[in-house]
Amino acid sequence: MSAALSARALHVVIADDERDAVLTLAAILTGEGHSVAATYNGPAVLGEMRRQFPDAIVVDIEMPGISGLTVAREVRRIYGDSAPLLIAISGKWIGESDRMLSEVAGFHHFLQKPCDPAALLTLLAPLASRPKPASPGLATTARLH
Repeated sequence: MSAALSARALHVVIADDERDAVLTLAAILTGEGHSVAATYNGPAVLGEMRRQFPDAIVVDIEMPGISGLTVAREVRRIYGDSAPLLIAISGKWIGESDRMLSEVAGFHHFLQKPCDPAALLTLLAPLASRPKPASPGLATTARLH
């Protein structure tokens, strides 16, 4: 692991309809010692959150059916301030207004595709140096339509 010796392994959910993007990021993160849940659509993110609450979610803005913006809003609605770190990625929606929309939706960070692995690891590093917080319970039934 490239982080400090006291760093803990993180659990990260990656959501993107481009399988190669998911597999690449998953390989990088698992190579750093983190566990990864690979998902390919918005509804799968909440399903993964029910199985094991993640430290972070990396989600593509544009996915068929349910966008990453909708996923972020739903995660924030359910978990509020206890939401995991939300990182948006996009190769199409990369303008300043797109970044602002991602912030309004609840994302903490925005990365442009192709995602620089060093930038992603830098965003995750502070989480790995903190103790794992208790998993919050679902405040309400999680549903994405």
